[in-house]
Amino acid sequence: MSVRIVTDSGCDLSPEVSAALGIAVVPLSIRFGATEYTDRVDLSPEKFYEEMAGSDELPETAAPSPGSFAQVYQSLLDDGATTIVSIMLSEALSATAQAARTAAKTIEGADIRIVDSASATVGQGTLVLRAAEAARDGASAEDIIASTHDLSSRIHVLGVLDTLDNLKKGGRIGNAQAMIGSLLSIKPCIDLSTGSVEEAGRQRTRKKALAWLASELPANATNVAIGHGLAPDIDTFIGMLNVDVDRVSLIGPVVGTHAGPRVIGLSYTV
Repeated sequence: MSVRIVTDSGCDLSPEVSAALGIAVVPLSIRFGATEYTDRVDLSPEKFYEEMAGSDELPETAAPSPGSFAQVYQSLLDDGATTIVSIMLSEALSATAQAARTAAKTIEGADIRIVDSASATVGQGTLVLRAAEAARDGASAEDIIASTHDLSSRIHVLGVLDTLDNLKKGGRIGNAQAMIGSLLSIKPCIDLSTGSVEEAGRQRTRKKALAWLASELPANATNVAIGHGLAPDIDTFIGMLNVDVDRVSLIGPVVGTHAGPRVIGLSYTV
């Protein structure tokens, strides 16, 4: 395999899925107070939500260092890679792509291409998976990058938050707004399709929010993927959809820090 795919842990791909396609995942770090973890290395999504539930403040996430990327790139080159395509978390959300770009410049003579996914979580994961499948099948780096950009322009990522606590802890809404919103059972709906977080509406009650999310999925949708933050009603939501689901993933700390527990996200292309 001459073209190898690298990504970051914001894609929320499981280690098993990544390993099966030879995808190298560079993890972000998460800090709870003085304690720092490495995403999915010593902090599973399950442990992350448990830790977050017991914290009065939001954890902090940090992009991998350029050195972390450089180490992964050099390992792949030593293993025979002729070109590396690095598909990163949206640059509008994180400095991860910049760290990857800095690292690429330190390896003289290496052909390393950095691609801004303009996406996150399961949307980013879909882009990475399709790229890795193309690399496995012998596609050139140019073709992989072109198809990734095309798919990125057609991918939709929507989500429903279950709690306002994380928005309050992060200073995005005030205590009064959070209290009123909680009393009224307001469930914010978000759109990550452009790579930035945009409000897509608000629903009263989780049932209505999930009905809205399901209704947004077109009948001709492809690459349907779902991510969730240990949502107990995830099977109920899947049963509401009118198309087959390709993949269900746990949303990790990178997005979960801001979206909160029980978030449900939906990604698809048309």
